[in-house]
Amino acid sequence: MTIPQPPLAHHAATLSFLTSSPVINPPRPSYSHIPPPKSKSKERRMNRQSALVFADFNNFESPRGSRSQRGREPNDSDDEDEDGQQNLYMTSARSSTDASTYSLEKALPEPPYHVFTLAKKKQLVYIVSLAGLFSPLSSNIYFPALGEIAKDLKVSLSLISLTVTVYMIVQGIAPSFWGPMSDTKGRRITFIGTVPKSQDFENTIAHRNVGTFVVYLIANVGLAFSKNFTTLMVFRGIQAAGSAATISVGAGVIGDITTARERGGLIGIFGGIRMLGQSIGPVFGGIISQYLGYHAIFWFLFGLGSLALLLIILLLPETLRSIAGNGTIPLTSIHRPLIYKTPSYPPRRDQVCTPRREITVSSIVAPLKFLFEKDVFITLFFGSIVYTVWSMVTSSTTALFQTRFNLNALQVGLIFLPNGAGCVAGSYLTGYLMDHDYRTIETRYRTENGLYPDTQLNKKELLDFPIEESRLRNIWWIILLFILSTAIYGFTLNMNIIAIPLVFQFVIAYTATAVFSLNSALVIDLYPGASASATAVNNLMRCSVGAVGVAVVQLLVDGVGEGAAFAILAGVTAVCSPLVGVEWVYGQRWRLERRERLRRKEEVKKEMGLEKLVG
Repeated sequence: MTIPQPPLAHHAATLSFLTSSPVINPPRPSYSHIPPPKSKSKERRMNRQSALVFADFNNFESPRGSRSQRGREPNDSDDEDEDGQQNLYMTSARSSTDASTYSLEKALPEPPYHVFTLAKKKQLVYIVSLAGLFSPLSSNIYFPALGEIAKDLKVSLSLISLTVTVYMIVQGIAPSFWGPMSDTKGRRITFIGTVPKSQDFENTIAHRNVGTFVVYLIANVGLAFSKNFTTLMVFRGIQAAGSAATISVGAGVIGDITTARERGGLIGIFGGIRMLGQSIGPVFGGIISQYLGYHAIFWFLFGLGSLALLLIILLLPETLRSIAGNGTIPLTSIHRPLIYKTPSYPPRRDQVCTPRREITVSSIVAPLKFLFEKDVFITLFFGSIVYTVWSMVTSSTTALFQTRFNLNALQVGLIFLPNGAGCVAGSYLTGYLMDHDYRTIETRYRTENGLYPDTQLNKKELLDFPIEESRLRNIWWIILLFILSTAIYGFTLNMNIIAIPLVFQFVIAYTATAVFSLNSALVIDLYPGASASATAVNNLMRCSVGAVGVAVVQLLVDGVGEGAAFAILAGVTAVCSPLVGVEWVYGQRWRLERRERLRRKEEVKKEMGLEKLVG
């Protein structure tokens, strides 16, 4: 049975239309909300449709084959010569059409990763940074009051220090739940919570989402009324559970709205504002404890937390890409803030919402699989070592300075200022450093791959982009400075000149925070689609190891002395530092291998699904 061929008149008409309306190198469309002239838009659609119809038509072949395929036969007539010339002309036209269609596809730009302006992105980063402020603030505002709390509850200072350890343990574990919830239910729901409207009480309970800020506010009320050590310990853990997740959820928001090119600077802002709590927390804690008592600290945190929650309710839109896409999908219900402007960009076909998953045990445990990836584990492990050493320096400050220099609660709070200032400076300046390093590596990448400076790097090209080099390019001198300052810090305490160890605390905090910022950016780059979960695993690793360090730091200082204790910690960091070199050399290869492994896994799933469908 032969497939009927359209008449030659139809061929000629189609060719005439194509040649009279070329589509090679069409003008690049604009994403402006003002639509282009109707006639031109219609003409472009007709050109493209005609080209595709013509290409599909030429895919049909006679069972005998074309003249070029079977050669000239003895009984070929002159009419067939004309047909051969016509087929040759059609083949040429088809090639031209294919090129035109390809040029049209190539000319169409990829949709923006997110439609928010840089100013809007910064506004959202400021909001989530304020939320993230409560994790370090709640931890450090507590330090100047440790002595007063121990006296009031009639327990030892070592026992009160256990509340710091408990805080760090819960701080590491809690984001493992909040992170997957944020990556599935949404960022706003994780912050503020929601109770679905349902007449079925059991169904309402099963689907209730308690927000992290609600947990935090409840914990502060409990701490404000605590009268014994057990109550203090329990609510301190609940406080950590509510505050710690704000960091991973905030990182998720940044991953939703930013590309790798602009992420460094915004992460610097995020970390800088968060670390402001490291600086002002002890100062406020010392002032409040000195004049109002330590219970007033928790009322202060309750009031400040309520203000942050109000800002989130009013201004923070949902950014999870499975719900909001690239910002073009209109938001409704809990995902829509009270002050909200409907996006002017029309939603694209590829920006539809994907089905949202429920929170299950497997979804909570799944992020732990990140630790089995070589590049992720190396990055997180070294970051946890630096975090632990820095935490041991910070947590031992009250005990080392208060007795040696005879300080009251207010003065103890003030001596934390250099540490906090170092954290803020390290985060902000490292953000600018990351942007500079990224542009440097990007320029080299474009040169090596023959890309023009204004060419947008699409997702396919980014697969082999050396993101590890862009994040770790300047980390070597930061680590070296951290090791040297930590090794010297302990010996300066014996000089009895308070300014000298405080200067070294500034340097330690600056370099440690720089490492944290570089680590956080790299982890988000490695898992941009699950940035909250990846950040939660990062937090789990750091806080788990850090809790052990905080628990033993006083024993170490009492056993070998201040100078030797911190010199040992510097040595541990030096021994682990070659891991960064391993990540520099092998990180990209491991990342590409993981992408290929996941791609094959997805193909197998699709094949199995097709087999079930056919069966």
